[in-house]
Amino acid sequence: MKPFAELLDRLVLTPSRNAKLKLLVDYCAATPDPDRGYAIAAITRDLDILSVKPAMIRRLVEERVDPVLFGYSYDFVGDLAETVSLIWPTPHGRAEDRGADDLTISTIVEALHSASRSDGPKLVEGWLDILDSQGRYALLKLITGGMRVGVSSRLVKQALADFGGKDVTEIEELWHGLTPPYLPLFAWLDGRTEKPVNLAAAPFRPVMLATPTDAEELTRYDPKDYLAEWKWDGIRVQVTAEGNARRIYSRTGDDISGAFPDLLEAMDFEGSIDGELLVGWPEGGAIRTGRFSDLQQRLNRKAVPAKLQAKYPAFVRAYDLLQSGDRDLRSLAFEDRRRHLEDFVAGVPADRFDLSPLLAFSSWEDVAERRNDPPDPVIEGLMLKRRDGAYVPGRPKGPWFKWKRDPRLVDAVLMYAQRGHGKRSSFYSDYTFGVWTGPMDDPQLVPVGKAYFGFTDEELKQIDKYVRDNTVERFGPVRSVRAEPDHGLVVEVAFEGLNRSARHKSGVAMRFPRISRLRWDKPPFEADRLETLEAMLD
Repeated sequence: MKPFAELLDRLVLTPSRNAKLKLLVDYCAATPDPDRGYAIAAITRDLDILSVKPAMIRRLVEERVDPVLFGYSYDFVGDLAETVSLIWPTPHGRAEDRGADDLTISTIVEALHSASRSDGPKLVEGWLDILDSQGRYALLKLITGGMRVGVSSRLVKQALADFGGKDVTEIEELWHGLTPPYLPLFAWLDGRTEKPVNLAAAPFRPVMLATPTDAEELTRYDPKDYLAEWKWDGIRVQVTAEGNARRIYSRTGDDISGAFPDLLEAMDFEGSIDGELLVGWPEGGAIRTGRFSDLQQRLNRKAVPAKLQAKYPAFVRAYDLLQSGDRDLRSLAFEDRRRHLEDFVAGVPADRFDLSPLLAFSSWEDVAERRNDPPDPVIEGLMLKRRDGAYVPGRPKGPWFKWKRDPRLVDAVLMYAQRGHGKRSSFYSDYTFGVWTGPMDDPQLVPVGKAYFGFTDEELKQIDKYVRDNTVERFGPVRSVRAEPDHGLVVEVAFEGLNRSARHKSGVAMRFPRISRLRWDKPPFEADRLETLEAMLD
């Protein structure tokens, strides 16, 4: 358990991607089976322990510590595992003498897998007693699944590939046919056996990604070599149906099928389509596309009521065809795959699948003009694809480009601040900002967005100090900040889209907002008004 605790601690404090990769590779090399497999599953959130819930952890600690003290501590720290690990009464003596060194990840996981809901708390309580604070933190993260160590599932797969000297696409293709603790996978990565047979039904195929571009860079390429299509503002998915298996994968290979049963039901084909998941309604022989805010009603749900499915029906706008029947098309030129895609989409339900249209152009100037004046607000830019390009996993430069619309900018006023998580748990780093509305002589602020990135570490310290010095009310971990026409902090906010929203008092919601810069020089009354955003929306 101690090596896993040290791994988590170092991952949290390591900002470099390459350094995180090395930590994961070294851990896999030094840790035996099945501990390393369970650790990997915990980090990728693929380890599910049903006998332990956060509420049970809170009950345990409140039996040992004054509940009011725990409540104040939890409010300050902002993370359950970190709070419990620090506040749990530590017995006398060294953790090693209490048997902490003999406690392994596999012992914990296998014991909890076989434990009842009544036995689970007793086991956890006993382990908390023998571990030190670092070990307690790792234990609680392991069993509750609340990993926030700056490591994505994709990064873990890359680390496994580096550890075994394999291509990451091989790991991605195998992943959904594997279960923790991944013994066949590690046997192959160690060089002890042949590559495991892909047991995943309707497997994920690693996606091809586009490189951002601009007008200057495009002048290096011949426009005759490329085809163009719109870049739609949904989520990139891969829908695959083979035999009796049907799967919907995100671009990173996560299985999101459960959130879209209506789309699964329509996947009566044999093949794999690469496209954009959107919400839309049949209208005049086509599909009227909903905004991203409509799609958000369907995302991150384990169960979707029939009423919600009917109100926000999901469909896929097809970009590419990777598999048709038992034929792999990825090695074909894009132009050829496109012809196959057109024939394929013609044979699937028109209310659930349509074709992303190609755009006519003769020069990059034509492309720029199209980009600046898209026909639909759900479009966020253009895609450019080489006619002769194969479908290659990763982000090769040249075959595919994306040219997104320029971000929009407004000046807003800081209204609320909330504590961050992990290494930011001591700072107010999540900010809600608003714009003015109402009479010019008596304006009121209404929230229009929330952002937690776009500023430097030094700027974070400056904002945190401003929040503490200008707090007017407290609501748990949230502080209301003084924001008046003549007193407040103005922030320039960049965002990529704007939607109408009945859930927000302002009636609008920003898409991908981020802090562009701090306007210490600007008085709050000069910040933008709601009418400015409404004009952008219209």
